[in-house]
Amino acid sequence: MSLTAEGIGHAYRPGQWVLSEVSLDVQAGESVALLGPSGSGKTTLLSILGLLQTPTHGRVLIDGEARSARQAGRLRAELFAWVFQTVNTLRRRTALDNAAVGLLARGVGREESNRLAAEALAAVGLGEMGAVPVERLSGGELQRVCIARAVAARPRFLLADEPTGQLDRSTSDRVLEALWAARLPETALVIATHDLDAASRCDRVVQLVDGHVMSA
Repeated sequence: MSLTAEGIGHAYRPGQWVLSEVSLDVQAGESVALLGPSGSGKTTLLSILGLLQTPTHGRVLIDGEARSARQAGRLRAELFAWVFQTVNTLRRRTALDNAAVGLLARGVGREESNRLAAEALAAVGLGEMGAVPVERLSGGELQRVCIARAVAARPRFLLADEPTGQLDRSTSDRVLEALWAARLPETALVIATHDLDAASRCDRVVQLVDGHVMSA
């Protein structure tokens, strides 16, 4: 399954373009880094690729087909999962509860949700931590719980927005290793980052400067 941006341009205010004529194609199983400094447009492009925003012009194709705005909500739920810079967890709940919550929201039964969540926690190196309340986890462990929650749903497209932006180098390395280890072979990964180490792990780097693709 492929994810394609064609001629994407986006302006939050008239005449102030965040993205300009950006085209990008991501294939199943591929890892792609959107590399650039703050303000380069990488987070906006990631949001458009993930169908969270509609571009001012251009279009996003899934398997070569444009999808309607009415389809966007269903496609986001079925095909996409996210890991953000800011950790979002259910406080006073366990790591397993947090890893399973996305599956439960999709209507997966409790037993199956817990099974898939436990597998995902094991994949990110937290297999023994399922019963631990998230208040007792470190920042890096919390981010790995968020990765487990994302991959447990077995998305076709895993989108990560600066997932190590608030972590020190050692913790960032563990989180990136977990992200690569937990991703299924057929899942495409697109990561927006300014971290050269994170970008170097990807199959391909797309460099953004002032909303323009400088290299791909």
